[in-house]
Amino acid sequence: MAKSLHVPRETGGRRGHPSDSLTCVSTPSLAALPIRRLTLRDLAACADLSEDRGWPREEHKWGFLLAAGKGYGIDDPAGGLVSACVITEYGPHDRPDLAAIGMMLVAERHQRQGIGRRLMRHIVATMDTTPLTLHATPYGRPLYEELGFKVTGQAEMLYGHFTPGGPKPTIGTRAATAEDLTAILRLDGEALGSDRTHIITRLPAFADQLRVAEENGRIIGYAAAWPNMHTHVVGPLIARDTETAQALITSLAAHTDRPLRTDIDVRHEELLAWTKDRGLESVALNAVMSYGISELPGDWSRRFAPLTVAAV
Repeated sequence: MAKSLHVPRETGGRRGHPSDSLTCVSTPSLAALPIRRLTLRDLAACADLSEDRGWPREEHKWGFLLAAGKGYGIDDPAGGLVSACVITEYGPHDRPDLAAIGMMLVAERHQRQGIGRRLMRHIVATMDTTPLTLHATPYGRPLYEELGFKVTGQAEMLYGHFTPGGPKPTIGTRAATAEDLTAILRLDGEALGSDRTHIITRLPAFADQLRVAEENGRIIGYAAAWPNMHTHVVGPLIARDTETAQALITSLAAHTDRPLRTDIDVRHEELLAWTKDRGLESVALNAVMSYGISELPGDWSRRFAPLTVAAV
């Protein structure tokens, strides 16, 4: 129910004049607050919301997602945002064949009031028949299951300083160039089963490193490392096989002093064991969930890590 706040009306009338009576100003309930599209002008408010929930501000990532995708949020009458999330679409611009939901947040003071459920229902309705995917923490999973999302996989988050060891990779890697873009897009499209040109073409500006693996002059994998607070996140990581993925991670680690973070599909057991042997530790296990499809399109065997769990 809406709350009422009584404030004096400024009239300039005489004391005791009827115009001096109090006026009732209504503050809308949370359920009545409109859901609107967010833009890059909302970047600071989104970062504030992350901080409110105890997350890093992640302004670099928020900026990328708001530019490449569509943000949705609810304004707080007291200032800032009540809730926010970002949708990243893939495939044809006018008819996407997949959309990822990420950065779903509700301000601490507005938790357990149905805000997240309302925003998610709005998104599902807005996306209509477009299949959806997201990475869910154990905390968020019950809500998504209630809305009809199904668990279709798992991703293990790893973090730590990479320590080289074991046999050196035999697959050559190098920094990507503009001439590699066509080959990277082809490889990415095969692995993802969808076109994400609008994501890949933003990587050179977003990431600190973008590297390719090649064999006999042919690109067989690529990976990026982008800054997130004091870490470098490895993703996307697309590779022909585990050996190629190992070579790419090794080459990215060799060019940074920061700890690495990445989210690896748990089906890649060999790569998970290898990264743990080299200093990265498991910090979380999140469910990959889908709505409208039984499994993600593309070739999972070449899809080792997403750009971010907020996208794919």
